[in-house]
Amino acid sequence: MSTNENKVQNKKRILQCILEHAPISRSEIAGKMKISKPTVSFLVDELIQEKWVFEKGIGESTSQGGRRPIHLYFNEKAAYIIGTDIGGTKVKIIISDLNGNIVAASSFQTEQYVHTGLLKKVGKEISVMIQKNDIDPQKILGMGAGVPGITETTGIVVEAPSLNWIRYPFIKEAARYLSFPIYVDNDVNVAALGEQWLGNAKHKENVLFIAIGTGIGSGIIIHNQLYRGSSNAAGEMGYMVTDKNDMKNEFQPIFHRYGFLESVAGGKAIGDKLTRVVQQHPDHPLYDQAKSGELTGEIAFVLAKKGDKIALKVIDEAIEHIAYGIINAASLLNPEVIILGGGVLKSSEFILPKLREIVDHYLPSSVELKVSQLGENAGVLGAVSLFLREHESIINFS
Repeated sequence: MSTNENKVQNKKRILQCILEHAPISRSEIAGKMKISKPTVSFLVDELIQEKWVFEKGIGESTSQGGRRPIHLYFNEKAAYIIGTDIGGTKVKIIISDLNGNIVAASSFQTEQYVHTGLLKKVGKEISVMIQKNDIDPQKILGMGAGVPGITETTGIVVEAPSLNWIRYPFIKEAARYLSFPIYVDNDVNVAALGEQWLGNAKHKENVLFIAIGTGIGSGIIIHNQLYRGSSNAAGEMGYMVTDKNDMKNEFQPIFHRYGFLESVAGGKAIGDKLTRVVQQHPDHPLYDQAKSGELTGEIAFVLAKKGDKIALKVIDEAIEHIAYGIINAASLLNPEVIILGGGVLKSSEFILPKLREIVDHYLPSSVELKVSQLGENAGVLGAVSLFLREHESIINFS
């Protein structure tokens, strides 16, 4: 390693040390990092000059009459990052500081812009947010984005069915409207990064994040790195088979090209099953509604919480399937923590105890099972985290 590379690495490590341990003095950094005091002082001065760090406590005396050490703090407002979560129904955009504090947020319906230029609209929204919040555009480092589909590291979205994208040149297209570096990844991968950065997977190096909505997908972090698989399709838990007999009986996916698990345990599947069962019970209060249209997954949970036997049976079956999927995945990956997110987990207080019961019973080694701490912001904050990891700069925290 050249002297300059060594200097850059040390500078990054010092900044990381200040971020994790602030308030901290120069001599404490030297002790923790086993770097000489003059080197630490020189690099800290550079970080202060570049506004990544600020100091407090100059010359205040202690009770013994000595001078208090000068304490260093990470300047979370030194720069900003944009996080974008592109969903099949809604696009969410935030501007975040370097500690994940959201300083501006905006959203719009996907449908209105999916044919007329989604990224053009994203570009417009960002311009408005920057102006409204009086943010210096020079301070925007770049953008991370999560999309509901398989992506390549080149920035091409291989396939995102809900957006009708096939081999869509995401980064190339985004660069027409945005003048800063951009990174894109699968939305569930991105949510996993968000939980590891700021949520319930903090300080964990082996993480499984499972999103249960209409579909079921997962993001896998192994030894602190996202595991993407040979064709970037790792974590497609929706394709797990949790009932071989069902598969033999001419299984029909809930949507074209959907997998087994999401077709029996996703939000739409729960609603469909409830509809079919209620249609066979004319005395059920929602019989007429089920006859004339679809009952939703949300309705199933509302009924189950009120003790409705039919809804309880439908949901318990779905929970069993999800539990088997978790057991299979956890046996294979042995994560420290499994984080559950997605729309279905809005009823977590109802689902989690039942899941834990089955998982603990069958899993050979115990695993923490938690609900996403970031909830609906897991996607946008994960996108910020993706940028911080991928973008090669002084604050590259991968």
